[in-house]
Formats: sequence, C-alpha cells, structure tokens
Amino acid sequence: MRHMKLPALLLALSLLFTLAACRPAAEEPSGVPSEAASEPAPPSQEPGPQPTQEPSGGITDVEPGPGTRIAVLSGPTGVGAARLLDNIDNNPAALHRSGYSYTIASDNSELVAGLTKGEIDIATVASNVAVNLYNKTDGGVKIIAVGTLGVLHILEGGGTANINSMADLAGKTVYAAGQGANPEYVLRYLLQENGLEVGKDVEVVFADASEISAKLLSGEIECAMLPVPAATAAIMKGEGKVRQAIDLTEAWDGLKSGSQLIMTAVVARTEFAETYSDLVSHFLADYKDSIDFVNNNQDAAAEMIARLGITPSAAIARQAIPQCHLAFLSGMDMVAAISDYYSVLWSIDPAAVGGSLPDDGIYYVNN
Repeated sequence: MRHMKLPALLLALSLLFTLAACRPAAEEPSGVPSEAASEPAPPSQEPGPQPTQEPSGGITDVEPGPGTRIAVLSGPTGVGAARLLDNIDNNPAALHRSGYSYTIASDNSELVAGLTKGEIDIATVASNVAVNLYNKTDGGVKIIAVGTLGVLHILEGGGTANINSMADLAGKTVYAAGQGANPEYVLRYLLQENGLEVGKDVEVVFADASEISAKLLSGEIECAMLPVPAATAAIMKGEGKVRQAIDLTEAWDGLKSGSQLIMTAVVARTEFAETYSDLVSHFLADYKDSIDFVNNNQDAAAEMIARLGITPSAAIARQAIPQCHLAFLSGMDMVAAISDYYSVLWSIDPAAVGGSLPDDGIYYVNN
C-alpha cells in the first residue's frame, strides 16, 4: 500500500486558510516532543502572524480514486488509527474493504489544505479545527466520528507534589502549548470553573511543546500543561523529577456539567460523504476496530504507533495510550457529545468555533 506525503505546496497553501482572526484553526500541538527535549530548546516553531485571507467558500469537488484517502496527525490524534494504518500496510484482508491510502501529517494546516483541495477524503483533526473549517467553507466538511477525548495534563516539576487540583494552580505560572486552539480554551474553562482568572490568579505563558519540556526537565519552570505523548515523554525523562499532577479530562468530568472534553473529530469532505456513504460506513467500522484494538492490546499497539512515527518510541506510546482517553463515538452519541463541547467553547470565546455555533448540517449520522 502506498504512503502519501502532502507536497510542500499544500503546506504553503494552507496558510491561506489559517484563521488569523479566529486563531482556533491554528495548529494544534502534535504532542510529539523533540528528541532533544532535555537539551536547550531550539527556536520556537509556533507560527508567526498569519494572513487574514480565509477559504473563499466551499471545498473543491474532486472525483475520488478507487479507494478512500485518509489522513491522520502524528501525536495523540493519530494514536487511535494505528491498527487501521498497520492493516493497510500489512493485512488489508482484515479491513472491511481494501483500497485505502493514507497520509500522516505533522499539523492541522496540512490536513485543512488537503481537505479543501479535495486531495483527502477523511481526516482526523482537532475538534476546534473541524468546526472552523465547516463554518468557513460553506459546510464543505462533515464530522463523522469522535476518536479522542482529552489528552491534556498538568505536570509538576522539581520532584514536588504540591499541585493536585485546579485550585492548587492559584498563584502559579503555567507554561502551556496550544495557544488559540483547544488547549488554551480547555485551560481557560477549567480555571474559570474553579474560580481562577487568567492574568490575575494564574499566569499562563504559551510556548512550543519542546521548549516547555526542556524547561521543565531542567528545573527552570515548575508547572506546565502538555498533551500526550509530550507529557508522557517528559515524565519518563524526568526520572522522578516530573510528575503528572492533573489529568484535565478527569478535571473536566469532575465538574459534572454534562459535557465531555472532545479533542479530536474525524471529518469527511461533504461531497465524498454524500456520494460514497458506503465507503464512510466501511471506514467507521475499521476506525472503531482500530480504537478497540489499541485500547485492549496496548503492547502490540505501541509497536505499531512507533513504527508509524506517531510517537517517538514504543515505550512512550505504551505509557501514553491510557492517557489519550481513546473513545469511538458516532451517530447521535457523537452529536450529543461534541455539540455540548462546542457550546462550552463558544461560551469561553465565540472565536473558538469560528464566531457561531454550527448548525446540524455539520454532523453525519447516516451510519
């Protein structure tokens, strides 16, 4: 089976679709730490000021080839798809249909470009990217599933154990990855719901995940918010000096608000989903099987994840899998979960969802 890498042109083109006024469509941190995280950090790879031009409306209608072109992100967003991708390479007979091809991308902008040009049929993207893309392309994509709940963790360095709840962050400086995307909004919401105000009670400094990891490991900073597997790698490299203080998925659930923390959405081009509903159904069955396998066969899955380059090593993948909160939701279960999450994002900052809550046309419930 073939592996496709999106050309550099797509990455450049993707800048045209970056929502400068709506930063939520900016890249979600991949969660993959630098291999040299314990060394002085390289210059930040966070994007600079973005152009304001947005998609002009609609997604290019491109007749698909004989198979389904799927794409996932490296890092936590791609973890649940590892079994599916491994089967494409090594055991296509185990799939509900053959003819898949896949891409593993490094950030959401590549996937936005591929979807918009009609060169990707189905992709796993950050949930805030999905709603922004829908709102800015006249409904050019549909959310067909949820694959990952929360992947964010508060880490405490220095070998101490003073932070055990969101309330314990009062008076602290938290270094965080993911400005203008899901991580920022999740952190702001959880602080707010625990009576803490950013800039007054808690200082938040945004930086690249590899830079944060390096500073945490060196003892330069005390507290950080990172996604897995970057959080997992920092804990392992810290050798007892870095600990997981708060699982933000558990903190969210502890609010008992009725909403769920949803970090990943699986989207399909609307034209593809409406024309090839059978292929979407086959993909959903294979994706569900993949998530179930990863959750229930963590050692074997960790080897697949590392081989695919989704995490730097099998050891990191093995520790990260339980922290990814993988879950397969589709149909009305998916609608209930992610629509409530979008309502929370909108309450924090309407720009988080592209200025308005999406209509029901964003959801694909034909399975």
